[in-house]
Amino acid sequence: VQLQASGGGLVQAGGSLRLSCVASGRTFIFFTLGWFRQAPGKEREFVAAINYSGMMTYSDDDSMKERFTISRDNAKNTMYLQMSSLKPEDTAVYYCAADSSIRPKATIEDYDYWGQGTEVTVSS
Repeated sequence: VQLQASGGGLVQAGGSLRLSCVASGRTFIFFTLGWFRQAPGKEREFVAAINYSGMMTYSDDDSMKERFTISRDNAKNTMYLQMSSLKPEDTAVYYCAADSSIRPKATIEDYDYWGQGTEVTVSS
């Protein structure tokens, strides 16, 4: 599976962005897909994941859970992350990942395939 993330950029605090992750190579529909992020100087952390049937799981971080929405379009082999009310602390490189499990997982080690990341910068 090859993953290509896009949609990042520079946005002011309070703004919105929609990230996309296009998958190719193997049968997309059977994979659980996830978003992770890594801020400068910090470890990579889980954001959200969605399985082939639309079952979702989000980070325990209420701040992200309230402002981020994950979705996927199997016909387009694409996963999305809609981010709203962005804050400077959301600044990070956002990575998409794929896993062949049925249930969406929240740990880095569960994912076998990774995209290159797309950078999000939120200015105050």
